[in-house]
Amino acid sequence: MKPSDLLQFIDLTTLNIDDTTERVVALCKKGITRGVAAICVYPSFVTTAKKELSGTCIKVASVAGCFPAAQSPIEIRVAEVKYAVKNGADEIDMVLPVGKLLEGNEKEVLSDIRQIKKACGKAHLKCILETGALKTAELISRASELAIEGEADFIKTSTGKISPAATPETASVMLKVIRKYYDSTGIKIGFKAAGGISTYDEAIVYVNLVRQIAGDNWLSPELFRIGASRLVDNLGC
Repeated sequence: MKPSDLLQFIDLTTLNIDDTTERVVALCKKGITRGVAAICVYPSFVTTAKKELSGTCIKVASVAGCFPAAQSPIEIRVAEVKYAVKNGADEIDMVLPVGKLLEGNEKEVLSDIRQIKKACGKAHLKCILETGALKTAELISRASELAIEGEADFIKTSTGKISPAATPETASVMLKVIRKYYDSTGIKIGFKAAGGISTYDEAIVYVNLVRQIAGDNWLSPELFRIGASRLVDNLGC
């Protein structure tokens, strides 16, 4: 796969405390020029991104549901998701309530995901597991299963706000869950690697993992994404 081929999978992202309308507009223009899959922004910038991307095939993604910690009450998280969708978000990136999972409260984790999925309406839901906080393969696998049971359309590695973020090891665990689910149901769940992926060599590792574990059918923007900002500039195309 050539460097230019990776652009179709990239969610070009800005999630900083100093984000401005001007920055988001510039990011959208950059995304249009490069032909990325989506522009990912905070909910307050969804309207701006939607306007700038009008007439293109690029999706507007928004981290909603009290990103990056998801530690607010579920009512507040749901309200923020509804706000983002109302303003034009095509995709919602939520964070799985990691603390609840670490406590063993799987019932509430599942309930939270389902409520946010309902609030998404027609928007696709990516559930961020924050694998660096889960640490073990067993917890990452279980988080993947709960996200899928909660009807997430994608499972995503990380917020990019803690270390370690995406790693090949955690991606492998998640992809095995995706493949097992497909083999038993025929339903394809998407995979997104995010956090710390900034070079072609790093990105191609995840492409190869998707191909080897899930299969070639997953190598489309509908089922595979890379969350990155620096990567676009480093691809040299």
